[in-house]
Amino acid sequence: MSRPELPGWRWGPFTFRLPFYHTRLYWPELLQGIFIAAATGLSLIPLMTMFFGLTFEEAVAASMIHSILLSTALIIFGEPYAPGWLTPALPLVLAFAIGAGDDPTLRLQAMAALSLDFALLLFVLGVTGLGRKFIVWLPETLKAGIILGAALAALKRVFIDDAERFLLQQPIATGLACAVCLIFAFSLPMQRWREKYRWVALIAALGLLPGFLVAAIVGPMVGEVSYDIQWGILVPPVADMWAKMSPFAIGFPSIGMMVEAMPLALITYIILFGDLVTGNEMILDGQKSRPDDHIEINPTRSHVSLAIRNGLMGLIAPFFPTQGAMWTGVHVIIVQRWKQGREAMDSLHSGLISYYGMGIPVLFFILPLLTGLQPLLGIALSLTLVLTGFACAYIAMAIPTSNASRGAVLMIGAGLAFFEPWVGLVFGVVTTLLLVGWDTAPRPASDEAKVIEPVAGGLQGER
Repeated sequence: MSRPELPGWRWGPFTFRLPFYHTRLYWPELLQGIFIAAATGLSLIPLMTMFFGLTFEEAVAASMIHSILLSTALIIFGEPYAPGWLTPALPLVLAFAIGAGDDPTLRLQAMAALSLDFALLLFVLGVTGLGRKFIVWLPETLKAGIILGAALAALKRVFIDDAERFLLQQPIATGLACAVCLIFAFSLPMQRWREKYRWVALIAALGLLPGFLVAAIVGPMVGEVSYDIQWGILVPPVADMWAKMSPFAIGFPSIGMMVEAMPLALITYIILFGDLVTGNEMILDGQKSRPDDHIEINPTRSHVSLAIRNGLMGLIAPFFPTQGAMWTGVHVIIVQRWKQGREAMDSLHSGLISYYGMGIPVLFFILPLLTGLQPLLGIALSLTLVLTGFACAYIAMAIPTSNASRGAVLMIGAGLAFFEPWVGLVFGVVTTLLLVGWDTAPRPASDEAKVIEPVAGGLQGER
């Protein structure tokens, strides 16, 4: 029997759901979220300390701000997706920001420019409904080239640009971590094992955590990891972080930098739209098993909430693209348990909010956990980028349907990975026109037909 969506306090298109009052606590999701979020959410700290002039403690404070903003997607805005980074864009973003100059201030201003550009773009495309039309209008070859560009940029970052800082310092631990995660996530033989053995499926469901555990155990044995665990409570120095990161303290990006960042914001929007389509499809599929828990899909709400989150991040602690719509692996895990019925999970919103620590970023205050993970953060970053590169590559190469298109996709991907965003995007458009033509799909793909059609109603205010 169908019921209305889980109630909360409505404000505009959003719904505020207070933890423990509107939503229930589910311990399995809470415990998974604490440990997996700790393993992945802190993996940007090596980048913040090496390239952006932050201390470890200041980077922890920035990560805490990013985590709080992610939690607002569920608690304050009422989104039905497990929020996460726009990981495929990360290597392109790093190349852009690090290329802004040797001064960490310039690099952080580049991050602010990307965040503010992205926020403005999301707001305009969301409230006008132009976002859906823009994505459908883009050629399939150009879309695939953009995704492959993210894959090449990710692998280039690990194996060439930052190899001496990360990979070559911990080669065995990093290699084993990557191998374990790639096998459990993508191996075809392992998929058969997952269907046959429940314990294999449980390990695979933990995402990046098995790889981290292997690195944590093997690393000390081979002399690549040395722990210096400290006890106590860490109070993240938010004021010091603000003084080094916020545009209000270091100055706002110039108009020229904002213009330079816009092509990368457009590229990131294409990736974001794919996440929204995927998340909506998962929810619509889950509704077949859970008609009793209605979930509202509203793209206006999603676009505007993402715009607000990215705008706030750009003003407080800019580090693009940590404010995306969905963490696919986590969303799949929670939706799968939600589909099992009310006995397993009364409401999807309760499960999502439980996974994200009920909005309380406790892990950032636990010094033993932070210092225990510190020597593994370089491995975490390399692992994140390798998995991103692999996943983006197989998605991109599945899109083209002709040899000319496949060759064009490779050229576009290389252009985006090795050139400036404006140059790469122009190169991609010209390559598409000359080698393939403007090959837009004549009609929305099957997933868009099922998801975007009802979504369009939300853009027009029908929901």
